[in-house]
Amino acid sequence: MKIGIIGANGYGGAELIRLLHQHPKVEIEMLISNSTKGTVLTDQYKHLHNIIEMPLEEWNPNKIQSKLDVLFFATPSGVSKEMLPSLLESEITCIDLSGDFRLKSEGLYEKWYKNKSAHIEDLQKSTYGLTELNRNEIKNSKFIANPGCYPTATLLGLAPVLKANVIDMNSIIIDGKSGVSGAGRKPSVGNLFSEVNENVTAYKLGTHQHIPEIEQEIQNITGISAAVTFTTHLIPMTRGIMCTIYADLKQKVNVEEILELYREAYKDDGFIRIRPKDNWPSTKEVYSTNYCDIGINIEERTGRLTIISVIDNLVKGAAGQAIQNLNVIAGWDERTGLAGIPIYP
Repeated sequence: MKIGIIGANGYGGAELIRLLHQHPKVEIEMLISNSTKGTVLTDQYKHLHNIIEMPLEEWNPNKIQSKLDVLFFATPSGVSKEMLPSLLESEITCIDLSGDFRLKSEGLYEKWYKNKSAHIEDLQKSTYGLTELNRNEIKNSKFIANPGCYPTATLLGLAPVLKANVIDMNSIIIDGKSGVSGAGRKPSVGNLFSEVNENVTAYKLGTHQHIPEIEQEIQNITGISAAVTFTTHLIPMTRGIMCTIYADLKQKVNVEEILELYREAYKDDGFIRIRPKDNWPSTKEVYSTNYCDIGINIEERTGRLTIISVIDNLVKGAAGQAIQNLNVIAGWDERTGLAGIPIYP
């Protein structure tokens, strides 16, 4: 299968290259980057010297349609909505890692992303690519809107208790923490080493663009509209996301009952690992992999459930889940090209 990546000069694109290079059923055919076209990939990423020495090409829909089976859009928000629709009538499978097609409402996108939305007809054509929850829809789709990194960790953490209707929907609080790579490769003062090192910073309080995505998918799971409290923090590490999720229980249950609920919900999902009682995951334990590790605690004194959900933001939160979705569409084992063991320490 011939693969192309647009946005190959960013962190998401580089991670797609790393993972697809070891995928036995695909070949990287084309790397596209309008901002660095005419250069070679190793001009951007020296670690690929003598491994992948491909040129970075400019966007050309006609050339793409003649050469590719699949195109990954690893672009900043606002880019794919201008380019991707020209391919929707072609035979190419499009997997978009940006946020341009996740929200099904033009108004929501424009409010939260501060940008003009894609056309409503195109928004409705996309399939939300949270693999473990939408596998059947993904299987029959050629246009995937890959989830955001925070929504992936949050929704996988919440889905079993949402489906079982055991939490108060209006009590959900999400404390998210991300490594610096989540901000992308574009330089900014806030991402300088001297700003990030030995520091933890809260950002985008009440305005993060992943809030409506989380709420949209909670409603899709439950049929009920709910507003969540979502606070994000930048922490001094390169990779990883930890979402600590709090919710009030509707009834008295113990930890083992909730753990059994999670084990049953994810029994067929090889990338979801449920921790035993009194065992909670850390980001290092999923580093560089497509795993999502989940731990559970119940505080009997308050009747509150705590869910710890960790992922690698560049893999399960972006490139890995995109490849997992490709595997589903192609009918391959979902672990193909993604079966690596976490790097530790």
